[in-house]
Amino acid sequence: MSAIGGNEVQQGATDQAAQAVFQIEKLYVKDLSLEVPNAPQVFMQPDSPQLEIQVRNEATQIGDGLFEVVVTVTVTARAGEKTSFLAEVAQAGIFTARGIAAADLEPLMSVGCPTILYPYAREAISDLVSRAGFPPVVLQPVSFEQMYLQRRQAGGGAGGEATQ
Repeated sequence: MSAIGGNEVQQGATDQAAQAVFQIEKLYVKDLSLEVPNAPQVFMQPDSPQLEIQVRNEATQIGDGLFEVVVTVTVTARAGEKTSFLAEVAQAGIFTARGIAAADLEPLMSVGCPTILYPYAREAISDLVSRAGFPPVVLQPVSFEQMYLQRRQAGGGAGGEATQ
């Protein structure tokens, strides 16, 4: 009798797990760009450039239970009035999200998925800037939850933007 009861509990857990599905299907770089408009003179300047960093995210449903989420990071370095470099990466992912309550879907796409993608974007920016001959840019962590809550308070949609 205990074996039957055990199977029922296991089957119930399996049914519940089958209802809610979230998984990463694919991670990829959607866009990558670098501009060094004042090379080679920019490498002769003694001034340390000032960095402006923008982070945006957006989610789009691309199929039944399939979503593309894109985190775009733009780093602009300026020394005085001259741009040293401009680096941008759009790190994307395709995610499956099925059986998730509508109230939980927007936070998942606006907070959970960008949190998964951001470390890849950080690595891509650091590598890109280093390959351009500049010291690596180490981006600080971003709270996508805070961005989401601010956007909700402002009455915004599912995308988000932050500037550092």
